[in-house]
Amino acid sequence: MDRKGKLYGVGVGPGDPELITVKAVRVIKAADIIFTAGSPKNNYSLAVEIAAPYIMDNTKVVKLDFPMTKDEKAVEKAWLYNAGEIAKVLKQGKTAVFLTLGDPTTYSTFGYVLKKMKCIMPEADIETVPGITSFHAAAARLNRILVEAEESLLITSGAFGGNQLRNINHVENVAIVKAYKNIKDINTVLKETGFDKRAVAVSKCGRKNEEIMEDLDALETRAPDYWTLILAGK
Repeated sequence: MDRKGKLYGVGVGPGDPELITVKAVRVIKAADIIFTAGSPKNNYSLAVEIAAPYIMDNTKVVKLDFPMTKDEKAVEKAWLYNAGEIAKVLKQGKTAVFLTLGDPTTYSTFGYVLKKMKCIMPEADIETVPGITSFHAAAARLNRILVEAEESLLITSGAFGGNQLRNINHVENVAIVKAYKNIKDINTVLKETGFDKRAVAVSKCGRKNEEIMEDLDALETRAPDYWTLILAGK
C-alpha cells in the first residue's frame, strides 16, 4: 500500500523565531517539503526567514505565488494551481508543511489553500498547527491586557479602512491588523468611536526595526507599512 502523504498548515508566529511553538518546530523539522506563500514580484518569504533555524538543510523549500490583485479570475487560478502543487506532493506520500505568519486560521493565506485542497483532494490528510498572532504578541510586548472580566474584543482587518468600527456596539477593545494603506480613515473612525484614547500602533513586532507608536496621526505622514497593527480600547 502506498504511503499516505500529509499536509500541515503551520503558524510561525509574528516574527520572533522564539515564538514558534514546540509542535510547529517538530513538524517543520520532519517535513519532506516546505511550502510558503509569496509575491510573484520577488523570492522573499518572511515566514521562511522566521522558521529558518528549524528547517533542515536537506528540506526542499518551495515558494508559491499568490498575486495581490482584485482580479478574481487571476486569484482563483493561482489558488487552484497552488493547491494542485501541494496535492502532487501528498500523492507521492510526502509530508508537506505550509508556513504562514501568525496563526493559520486568522487572516491567513492558508485559509484559501485549505478550501481549495478540500475541493480538489477531499481525501487529503490535513492538520492545522496554531501559532501566536501578531495582536497577542503586540499586547505582550506592551504588557497590555487585551480583555478582562466581562470585556469583549473585536479583531478586524484595516486593509480597507476603519468602517467596521462604525457598526459595532458594546465592544471595549479592538485589534486592527493590516493597518497600513487606509490609516487616515482608521484614525478618523477611532476618534469618532472613542477608541483613540487608548490606541497604540506596533510595527514589525518582535523583529528588527520594531516600532511602538502612540501618535497614530504620525502614521499618516509616512510610507504604509504592511506589518503594522493597532490595539485600541475605550
